[in-house]
Amino acid sequence: MSTDKFTHFDPEGRAVMVDVSHKQPTARRALARGSVRMAPATLQRIKSAALKKGDVIKTAELAGIMGAKRTSDLIPLCHPLPLSSVSVQIDHDDDLPGLCVKAEAKTTGPTGVEMEALTAVTVACLTIYDMAKAVDPTMEIGAVSLWEKDGGKSGTWRRDGEGTA
Repeated sequence: MSTDKFTHFDPEGRAVMVDVSHKQPTARRALARGSVRMAPATLQRIKSAALKKGDVIKTAELAGIMGAKRTSDLIPLCHPLPLSSVSVQIDHDDDLPGLCVKAEAKTTGPTGVEMEALTAVTVACLTIYDMAKAVDPTMEIGAVSLWEKDGGKSGTWRRDGEGTA
């Protein structure tokens, strides 16, 4: 899957949007994860929906989906994609303590949806921070990363090392 060169530069070093016009559309999927670490008391308030701004988890899940749909508006060289599915799931983790965010994006097209999944996680994490910052400005967003991808020429890749890529 990896290459020895950056793909978004031409031979003279100018930024370019990668040409995918020669690629055949295939089913593609990406899974990303991230987290927001917070004080245990903040986590308890979020779990009990005791913040004035409302249900943090449901709002952040929706924000993540909306963020995925706007990825190409945010990332300059990212292709606009017709997303067939985006899901965001946020779970609490008392051991962290905080919230764990998982996003999956799917499309059928000539390029992958990794950026959309990563954007969904990031926007969801930022929404959590925004909604709870008044009670806990020490929160930390962390570990936003790609965990799985399927489809295209590079095949399947898993963070745990399994796959064909």
